[in-house]
Amino acid sequence: MATLRPPRSVSSRDSSDGSERLDGAGSWDALEWTKIEPVTRSVSHVNSEFLLEAERVIEEGHGVVLVNRDEAGTLFITNFRLLFLSDGTRNIVPLGTIPLETIEKFNKMVVKNQSAARQIDRSPSRRLLQIIGKDMRIIVFGFRPRTKQRRVIFDALLRCAKPARIWDLYAFTCGPSKFSKPNSKVRLLNEYFRLLGKGSHCASVSMVEEGSFTLSNDLWRISNTNSNYTVCSSYPFALIVPKSISDEEVIQASTFRARCRIPVVSWCHPGTGAVLGRSAQPLVGLMMNMRSNADEKLVASLCTQLVDGKGSRRFYNDIIFITHGSLLTKKDPHVFRKLYIADARPRKNALANGAMGGGSESSSNYFHSEIVFFGIDNIHAMRESFARLRDYLDTHGAASSDGMSSFLRHGGSTWGGGNLSSMSASVSTLGDSGWLIHVQSVLAGSAWIAARIALESASVLVHCSDGWDRTSQLVSLANLMLDPYYRTFAGFQALVEKDWLAFGHPFSDRIGMPSVSGTSFDLTRQSSTGNLSSSPVRQSSGSFTPQTSNTSHAQNNYSPIFLQWVDCVSQLLRVYPFAFEFSSTFLVDFLDCVLSCRFGNFLCNSEKEREKCGIYEACGCLWAYFADLRSSEGSSHAHYNLFYDPLKHNGPIFPPAAALAPTLWPQFHLRWACPSESQAGELEAESRSMAIKFSELQKAKEAAEMKAKEYSVAMETLKAELRNEKRLSSSAVNLAQRASKESVAIKRAILSLGCRVNYTSNGDCTVDVESNPTGSQEKSIQSPPRKESDGTMERDDNSDLSVSVTVVSDDVSSSPLGQVCETLCPLRTRDGSCQWPSAGCAQLGSQFVGLKANFDAFDHLSIYDSYFES
Repeated sequence: MATLRPPRSVSSRDSSDGSERLDGAGSWDALEWTKIEPVTRSVSHVNSEFLLEAERVIEEGHGVVLVNRDEAGTLFITNFRLLFLSDGTRNIVPLGTIPLETIEKFNKMVVKNQSAARQIDRSPSRRLLQIIGKDMRIIVFGFRPRTKQRRVIFDALLRCAKPARIWDLYAFTCGPSKFSKPNSKVRLLNEYFRLLGKGSHCASVSMVEEGSFTLSNDLWRISNTNSNYTVCSSYPFALIVPKSISDEEVIQASTFRARCRIPVVSWCHPGTGAVLGRSAQPLVGLMMNMRSNADEKLVASLCTQLVDGKGSRRFYNDIIFITHGSLLTKKDPHVFRKLYIADARPRKNALANGAMGGGSESSSNYFHSEIVFFGIDNIHAMRESFARLRDYLDTHGAASSDGMSSFLRHGGSTWGGGNLSSMSASVSTLGDSGWLIHVQSVLAGSAWIAARIALESASVLVHCSDGWDRTSQLVSLANLMLDPYYRTFAGFQALVEKDWLAFGHPFSDRIGMPSVSGTSFDLTRQSSTGNLSSSPVRQSSGSFTPQTSNTSHAQNNYSPIFLQWVDCVSQLLRVYPFAFEFSSTFLVDFLDCVLSCRFGNFLCNSEKEREKCGIYEACGCLWAYFADLRSSEGSSHAHYNLFYDPLKHNGPIFPPAAALAPTLWPQFHLRWACPSESQAGELEAESRSMAIKFSELQKAKEAAEMKAKEYSVAMETLKAELRNEKRLSSSAVNLAQRASKESVAIKRAILSLGCRVNYTSNGDCTVDVESNPTGSQEKSIQSPPRKESDGTMERDDNSDLSVSVTVVSDDVSSSPLGQVCETLCPLRTRDGSCQWPSAGCAQLGSQFVGLKANFDAFDHLSIYDSYFES
């Protein structure tokens, strides 16, 4: 556990609150504690600006200093988090803001400075509050002397940080809101259907309630024998078991496994039939001689289906058991696939568990099997390793919880004190933490399992002691390597809900939150001399002592098992950046939500407990929250991996041993101790920014191309219309020219008949006909006709027998001249009058006239009177 500075010189004195003070040469002068004035601010203002839904302020402290950054502000305790608001920027400081459930422990400390021996009693003591988080950060707040603000904040943390009842958590106070999700059992069944090749089926709530989900394929079936959690309280309501095993045999086998966690199928290969199973340790006893016929048959059925040379399948019926479970006969043992039983524990730990009734299998008792030990340490070793890693980062980070840069610690002017020996000691401290070694062990074991299933078509059964910590790590990570579906957002959710939530990883115990029984993370106070000794490299001139603290982790089951698994996923993402749809930023946000207990998904220790508490009806859903975030920005959201290429890694991934050497996860491990050195996060953000700009340019280009295409289409349309207009114009001109020629021809024809056509201003047309059969050789028209009132034609005797005829009514049609007019113009109006030149004959052409003539001949045509002589 990280602390501030161990004492160099100690002198015990009584303090006003009964705690111990340590006096020594201080290094806190730059903080100017006594000059910080409290800032008064109304809580309602903070509520409206910075608080989440249903979040309320419980206590607040003014004039508080965040020692890590030497920044003054106001510290609020709400029903969800510890919130630090900067006085300078008026914004929330992320380092000083931490959810209450993310706090692992907190301590009160007193630091006293002295400039001279005579001024010991006059120098004010510095009252500090140290917050140690589960997310790799150590925060120290400083409070003004001679005030009770620190005590108020500390007491509020005792009440709120670890509530006694699960229903007092913020997730229940906030409620489901809009972030709700369908029943988790429905999602689990849909994943089972996918694994069995029954993806066309869709699960429903009614199917769960009626128990009508027992589908099967040739090899496996979904059993509802645990629908009421009577077989195993920490297993899901539905289990995938071999089709050849009955429910009665499943119940019998459960008595031979720790906590009744029988061997079941977690994943099955769609092509070869190889499976990845999981269980708890067998109860073989101290002498390792206890056996179970039902258990051995169940385990053997995981490896008995294999395609032989003739293409047929051999099943468990080829094996005959005698009463005590030993094999009596075996038919064609070479057709059975290999079964590996992977024990995640060190061999010595497995043997030690025999004293408590547990232990490990014997290959002689399980058909065609081989036992393999991975040597992964237990939850207590992981907890201590994580604490050492956190201390290392706080000690050697760019900014430390003691308010000093690690470059200046120990009076040196360079990194590590300025000498090679101290630099080597600092580097070796990271190795001494053992965290990266543990991560590598989990990665190597998972890669080995995936290779056996994919390359050898062998089945693998994985277990540890209880089958819910190391087993969940290995099985889920192997699934991630084998199935590309689990490397997408939807698949990652299905994987976590199946192998972590449904199969009973005890999140309440491992994260340190209250469980259904009402027990919670113990907050009993320790004495002032608690276990707060620092490592030898953390020596400084100041003096401090803790006043109260939380109990040691040795008295509880807290352990960062799930955090370690997510760390392993980040290592795979680093090695295979094109294989995952989600980014490292998504994994960090995912871990933060899990540790904060803001949503109900990871509350309680099992599916049975979550159903008992009504988690999914009363609390919000983390997956729905993330889906809403991604939908708001689309593929440009930070949770999406910019380099994801599903075609590049559309099958299993098998990291070689050389690629399994892990490193610190910058976005998570270094974000508090070395924020500016988290280059991976900055590079990813820069790449994302460039990708967003490129996407915007691409969209602008597509829009411009679309606009240009629209303009091109419009231009083609206008050109077509223009060509059509030109064609119509040309046709109209031709028609007009033709009509003009025909009009001239008709006029000439009429003139050649001895008629003259006259037009009046109102459009009326008159035709004059003159005849001189005796007195003249040529017919000529002398004068316009005169119309009488009775409609007759007046003959003028003095006109050389010329006749003037005026057509005024339909009567003209009965005269020879009218017949001629009708012949020439059949489109006369109803009143009988001729409407030349607006009549149809002038517009439609000579086809209505019925006259075919040589127009040139008309010019030379003469009519003589002799033509009319008898």
